[in-house]
Amino acid sequence: MIANEPEEQPKAGPTRKLFFALWPDEAARAALAALQAPVAGRLTPRAKLHLTLAFLGHVPADAVPALLAIRDRLGVPPLRLVIDCYGYFTRPRIAWAGMTQVPAGLVALHEDLVRQLEAAGFSAATHGSFKPHVTLAREAKQAPPAAPEMPVVWTVDRAVLVESLPDGRYVPVES
Repeated sequence: MIANEPEEQPKAGPTRKLFFALWPDEAARAALAALQAPVAGRLTPRAKLHLTLAFLGHVPADAVPALLAIRDRLGVPPLRLVIDCYGYFTRPRIAWAGMTQVPAGLVALHEDLVRQLEAAGFSAATHGSFKPHVTLAREAKQAPPAAPEMPVVWTVDRAVLVESLPDGRYVPVES
């Protein structure tokens, strides 16, 4: 190397933008989409409705097998989620739907996932305490009404690793 020549930096490999979520089946997705009716703002496309368990952000593409192994180790008991309230995050202007009674099993699932991610060297972005919700709209003008007319009952029994693609789609990662 010639003196004063900049050292070549190692090139970072490809990354994927990933998160763990509870992913609704079509019936639950339709019911969740119906909760958007009274919401003003940029509605979340129906195909993207989900409940985030842990946001990972950009991770090396070669980390996917380790993340899938974590997913497969998660003990997800059948959880009955009753989506029966609306909420609003003021700073990011997000209207959401959530639960007045969060099942203890959901909290335990989240804690187990975060523990496993941290033990494997991954950082799950958190914004304070776990507030399970389904984002209904961004750039929302205000909070939706106090409660949906009819709660959505959504039964889940597995967590999914999801990729946020550059074109904006969310796609579950299978392998």
